[in-house]
Amino acid sequence: MRGNTDGRTLLDTAAAAAVGAVVVAAACLASSPGALDVLLVAAGSLALAAHRRAPRAVLAVTTLCMFGYAVHAHPGSWVAFPVVVAVHAAARNGHRAQAVAAGVLFLLGYTVVLLVSVPGVQDTVERMLLLLGWFLCAGVTGLIDKNWQAYLRQTEQRALDAERTREEAALRRAGEERLRIARELHDSLTHSISIVKLQAGVAVHLARKRGTEVEPALLAIQEASGEAMRELRSTLEVLRTDVVDPGTGLDRMDELAGRARAAGIVLAVVVEGDLRTLPADVDGAAYRIVQEALTNVARHADRAGTSVRITRTDTVLVVTVDDDGPCLPGGTVTPGTGLTGMRERVTALGGTLETVPRARRGFSVRAELPLEPRRATG
Repeated sequence: MRGNTDGRTLLDTAAAAAVGAVVVAAACLASSPGALDVLLVAAGSLALAAHRRAPRAVLAVTTLCMFGYAVHAHPGSWVAFPVVVAVHAAARNGHRAQAVAAGVLFLLGYTVVLLVSVPGVQDTVERMLLLLGWFLCAGVTGLIDKNWQAYLRQTEQRALDAERTREEAALRRAGEERLRIARELHDSLTHSISIVKLQAGVAVHLARKRGTEVEPALLAIQEASGEAMRELRSTLEVLRTDVVDPGTGLDRMDELAGRARAAGIVLAVVVEGDLRTLPADVDGAAYRIVQEALTNVARHADRAGTSVRITRTDTVLVVTVDDDGPCLPGGTVTPGTGLTGMRERVTALGGTLETVPRARRGFSVRAELPLEPRRATG
């Protein structure tokens, strides 16, 4: 905005100087102007540079200076050129009454000057008709320019309003969709997970009541179902309030690793670098990647030995999950919902994801997440 203002000021100054140069050149061709004449022409013309900021003041200064020059030097009709420009600027800025008054006063005063200095009424009438046409054109074009600028502003405002309306409609539809998903999740998953948690709790209670040892798998089911209920509630809250859940980050890595070990996975976790100051979206995405990878190990890799390595550098967070499952080198991997969601998370942050069989045996998941996320386009 400041650059546009400076550019307009420079353009207006150059235009005012050009008008002054034209009038001075005409004065020199007609006669030899004195110092006072040049001063009046320069003041009346250069004042036009401020026509955007103070159009009425410019109109008054230009009209007085050029009329003073007309009285002193009796020049030709070209003396009215700066006044015509000032009338146009005043009309364009909405000061029609002042523009008409200045034009009429200058015409009347210049008529008296012509009647005194120029012999012959016919020549005077012809000059006055010519100047009257100039002033009428200046006033009309000023009004047209004013209306055109108002039309452009209204068009731009309508476009902004339409864009704002589209954005509000999109946000409203997104909010409605979030609420619908939240209702579906609540009505379907909450009940099922509650039943699993309840049944697991009853089984653990009965086993302890009978004095028998509780199976680790049963305890893992009880813990996992409770954790699933907590995460489902957090997800429903996010869907209903559009707030990022602060409880799904790498600060819960120990808890996640404990559940994985309780489920029978031989797990080793290595952390390199400070994870406490990670961006919230990167932190949450890294946690979900590890969580999904361990879930896949439990489902598809027969709880094989797994290693998790999380490395932070100055620019990127690298998450690697390797397992020793039955996947053979060169095997075909069909991405399911888990891997697809994992890739979507990484892509949304501008990172890269590799999900491939390992060179000897097992499966590898490797994600690189930039610490200043480059949002994916499209």
